[in-house]
Amino acid sequence: MAKAEPNVVPLCDVLLVLLIIFMVITPIMQKGIDVKLPETAADTAAGQSGSLVVITLKKDLTIDIQKENFPDFKAAADELRRIYSTKTDKTIFLRADAKIPFNKVVELIDICKAAGIETLGLVPEYFTE
Repeated sequence: MAKAEPNVVPLCDVLLVLLIIFMVITPIMQKGIDVKLPETAADTAAGQSGSLVVITLKKDLTIDIQKENFPDFKAAADELRRIYSTKTDKTIFLRADAKIPFNKVVELIDICKAAGIETLGLVPEYFTE
């Protein structure tokens, strides 16, 4: 009497090929943003807190650059160009109110990049009363 058994060798071959394909493709598909964390030891040792520029986008879409108020994006862009025309350290820190639409924050990031800023740090938690 002949027994009918399924041949699992081709199935194992197919599964191994699929496993290899997924192992090769997975690292290529990973996407993300490169993040550079601030160095706190360098800031405290150098004592250059006055050289850091902080830009704040408020709820009413006014912009503060170093605690100086600007009513719109164009005025802020002119001020950023003026500040960064002579600076060698082209770093800025951006704070934005949590209730502001994200497209306005991206618009401000674009303005910063157009002003010649090379490194932009985002301050994660900023809430106004």
